[in-house]
Amino acid sequence: MFEEIIRLAHVIGATVLFGTGAGIAFFMVMARRTENPALIAHVAGTVVIADTVFTATAAVFQPITGYLLADIIGWPLTEGWVFLSLLLYVFTGIFWLPVVWIQIRLRDIARASATAGTPLPAQWFRLYRIWLACGFPAFFAVVGIIWLMLMKPDIPLWS
Repeated sequence: MFEEIIRLAHVIGATVLFGTGAGIAFFMVMARRTENPALIAHVAGTVVIADTVFTATAAVFQPITGYLLADIIGWPLTEGWVFLSLLLYVFTGIFWLPVVWIQIRLRDIARASATAGTPLPAQWFRLYRIWLACGFPAFFAVVGIIWLMLMKPDIPLWS
């Protein structure tokens, strides 16, 4: 019973990470297309909250449930697909952490533009491009992790 609960928590965590990431990206891209600072500020504010509540929480619990699940089932962390999943998880985090800061800056810059009644400055668009560029490797790394978790391929890392 404990294994099933941990497995469910792990799958829900993966779903939250993937779904929140995709949703955040979609809403930010759609808001950016308007070039309306007030709308962008509102959406970016919601994105920051969603990333804090959902993504950060899932990101903390994912390795815990993953470790517990591996321990219960008997998968060593050095098992090829498990180890590769862990590497991809760290890789994802390397791209996600700057994105959190960038989202806060995007929100703050858009708020300032909305308050001043001015268009978004070049700095906002520069940060947005970096934010978008960081999202692609993180997104595909999460897809890779999910694939590894489902397929559990035999990856001989240690001979």
